[in-house]
Amino acid sequence: MDKAYFKEYYIQERQHWWFLARMEILQSQVEKLINPKKKLKILNIGIATGATTEMLSGFGSVTSLEYDEDCCKFVKETLDIPVVHGSILSLPFGDNEFDLVCAFDVIEHVEDDKLAVAEMKRVCCDGGHVFVTVPAFMDLWSDHDLINHHFRRYVEKDLKGLFVSSGKTVYCSYFNSILFPPIYFVRRLSNLLKRKSKEAPQSDFAKFKPGLLNRLLYKLFKCEKYFLNKKAHLPAGVSIMLMWKK
Repeated sequence: MDKAYFKEYYIQERQHWWFLARMEILQSQVEKLINPKKKLKILNIGIATGATTEMLSGFGSVTSLEYDEDCCKFVKETLDIPVVHGSILSLPFGDNEFDLVCAFDVIEHVEDDKLAVAEMKRVCCDGGHVFVTVPAFMDLWSDHDLINHHFRRYVEKDLKGLFVSSGKTVYCSYFNSILFPPIYFVRRLSNLLKRKSKEAPQSDFAKFKPGLLNRLLYKLFKCEKYFLNKKAHLPAGVSIMLMWKK
């Protein structure tokens, strides 16, 4: 991938309604559910253009890992953040090394998600946490998943099933729930129309435009932070979050 792609993604991570609202929700979950009394040693897997690492740095020292070598170079040059080039399937770290291991929308990108979860558990220290988010429901499968090389979307039961051993799930819920009905309708309709079209597949993020609609969607999605902070269980959503304690 060329630098133009990473530059565009860098802007989206810091301006697109989905990224902005998700970031606030993730940050509030780390604050509420972990409530650290000390600076944590954190592993952030699949950092993309570094926005989540910038957020997590407020909680301690962050080690960033990214599989795409060109992306690693872009982040180093743009943010001066050290990035380890490596795979979630073979983490280049010792056992019990991190207080918090994060993989935000990562494990859907690898075929062997069981191995990915086992590796995150391995490098997490006793009493530490693994925090993941994933896309939800195969009914929402679309060009966005194809462009981003997803292997699957999840339901809550299957995601929890990856974390049944060696610890306990502290919290799990769907999120991006308020916008779930319109997103479901649009994706199903788009998939139907796509069968009759020869257009090249596009990511949802490619349709991003700053402006009033972007601000409105951001505010709607961000509203969920109130319910998630109270450990409410949202019954459906575009994504799922799970926090597991070793």
